[in-house]
Formats: sequence, C-alpha cells, structure tokens
Amino acid sequence: MRRTPLLAVVASLLTGALAAPAAHSAPSAFAHPGVTVSQAQLDFARGKVLAGVQPWKGAFDQMTASKYADLNRTPKPRATVECGSYSNPDYGCTDERQDAIAAYTDALAWYITRDARYAQKAIQIMDAWSATITSHTNSNAPLQTGWAGSSWPKAAEIIKYTYPGGWAGQNRFAAMLRDVYLPVVMKGSNSNGNWELSMTEAAVGISVFLEDKASYDTAMARFRTRAAAYVYLASDGDLPKTVPSQNLNTRDKIVSYWQGQSTFVTGLTQETCRDLTHTGYGISAISHIAETSRIQGQDLYGTDVGERLRQALGFQAKYQLGAAVPDWLCGGSLKLGLGPVTEVGYNALHNRRGVAMTNTEALTLANRPAGTDNLFVAWETLTHGDNPN
Repeated sequence: MRRTPLLAVVASLLTGALAAPAAHSAPSAFAHPGVTVSQAQLDFARGKVLAGVQPWKGAFDQMTASKYADLNRTPKPRATVECGSYSNPDYGCTDERQDAIAAYTDALAWYITRDARYAQKAIQIMDAWSATITSHTNSNAPLQTGWAGSSWPKAAEIIKYTYPGGWAGQNRFAAMLRDVYLPVVMKGSNSNGNWELSMTEAAVGISVFLEDKASYDTAMARFRTRAAAYVYLASDGDLPKTVPSQNLNTRDKIVSYWQGQSTFVTGLTQETCRDLTHTGYGISAISHIAETSRIQGQDLYGTDVGERLRQALGFQAKYQLGAAVPDWLCGGSLKLGLGPVTEVGYNALHNRRGVAMTNTEALTLANRPAGTDNLFVAWETLTHGDNPN
C-alpha cells in the first residue's frame, strides 16, 4: 500500500484549513412563498379564519378593517425618498413604508379570501413603486431602505407564487429590489444594532425573492455576528460580543455603545437602555430572519440565535408587563413600548420547541391580536399565532 509522506499530510491539512470553504446558508432550492411566512403557515391561518376560530378570526378582522386593506388606497410612489433622523424630513418615508405594508396586507387578504381584488391591489401598489423609485437619501436612508425592503418581498412572494391571475410587472419589481434596495442593505451599518438587523432582514428577504444565493449567504453571516452583538448572554463573558468593524475595543467604548449600561445580564440588549421600542425593532428582525432561515431549511432556533431571542424576549417582556426596574438597570428607569413583536419568536421557541417563556407568553396573550408597528411588523397573530407549521 502506498504511504503518503508525513510532510505531505501536514501540508495537505494546513492547506485545507486555510482554504476551508465559508459556511453556506442558502438552500439548494429556495422555498416559496418563503419570507417570514410559509405556504403551510398561510394554509393554517386561512383554515382557522374560514372556520371562525380565535384568535385568528379576530386578527383577520383587525387586518381587513385597517387602512392597509382599503381597496381604494392610492399608492404614493416617489423617485427619491428622503428621510432624515426620525423621518424628519419625511419626503415619502411614511408613504413608502405604509404602501409596502399595504401590499403585504393585501397579499395576505388575497390568500385567505381568494378575492382577486386584493391581489390586484397589491400588484398595483408594487407596480407603482417599481415604476418610480430610484433612490433613498438623507441620514435615515439605510434604515428606511431596510424597513420598506423587509415588507416588499413578503408581499411579492405571496403574489408571485399563489396568485393565478399573473403579475406582468414582476420582473420590473425584482429589478427594483435588486438595484434600489439590495445594494444599500447589503452594506450593513455600524449604527445602533436595530439598523443593521432591519437592513439584514431586508437583505435576506430580497435574496429569497431574487433567488440570490450569494447575497443570502453574506446576509446570513452578517446576521449571526450582529445578533450575537445585540443580545447579551452570560456565556459571552464579562463583556458583550462586538462587531469587528465598529472597533469597540475597550470596555468604555462598549459601555457607551450599550447606552451607558455597565452591568451586563442575560437578555439585555444593546438598546434596552435607549428604549424598548427600538429594542423591539431589533428583536423583531432577529425573529423574522430566524423564521425565514427555518423555512429555507436551516433552523437557527436551536442555536445561540434562538437562545438570544428567547432571553431578549423574556427580559424585555418582564418590564413591559410592569416589573419594577432595579437601580442597576438603565439608572432605574426604562422607556417602555416594546410593540407587537413577540408572536414569531414565542411560537417558534415555546410552541414548536417546548421552551418555557412565562413572561413572553403573558405579554403575547395580552397583546392579541397583534397589529402593526406601521414600520415593518404586521399581523403576526394571524400568520404565526400558535401556528404549528
């Protein structure tokens, strides 16, 4: 038997280590519809609504009674959407986000009712924007692109893959996502963590719709790094994990980035001491990306992503429910307002995986039916409430 020289073996091992392929997350074939909500989840929700079962029937009624389901809605596209800090100035910012939510709302309403008018309204909205928009500008442009870019592919997936009436403008819409949205959200952000998480949610969803495996892999890799740097676990060590590009290389820099919080406990997020509203944006994006990943064949809920999501939900829910804030946490005062962001994570971790989530359960049930934050979260009691699929 021919023996390979020892030096050759060592050289081969070293070469293999240096040339090890990057981890790939994209499936061999993308599942559609597959951005945050799957075909099976849609079918489950539809069955419950048609049977008049709660909370799904109430959630559906809430959605169809909202302004987003108005069949007389007129889209308001702009070539350039200009968004400053906190959307000031607001030149098309609210219009774009809400039209994107409306398109998704109409897509859901179409699927459940099979009323073609809803599908046609979703198409009208998407076509109006794809025929018009060319860019986002001003300081909030990356975040705005992420928010709207998170809703558009959810709507487009349902219409493209379930509406038999056809969508003549789908290629132009795909070009809009590819040319106007994807290059921006793929750049990432070194701002507060909810920015990059929301942008990455958009990048993941757009990549699914475009079936762009390279962008999907890049976005998912960034997500794993950012999620670990957004939610602290005691297993991380004395200090939270960081994103290398931010150069947070001293304790003082990390404390400053974590809104002045110097005591780190499991479930704390980078923005908890800012307010729970922005924290909710980050948590929601984590849950949406994890759910899309699961639909696409890679279940992250059993990894540190799932544990961070579980702990972040429970920690924030405790205080949103009214628990006293200790002096060591954010100086003894929290700005509440977590938003309708618990359904996806609660369903995945508690209902599917059997993990106890007492505080999150209490908040989820108290908030049903969960509505919309008017930014990028919408109707998740309907789509994910106690959904086994």
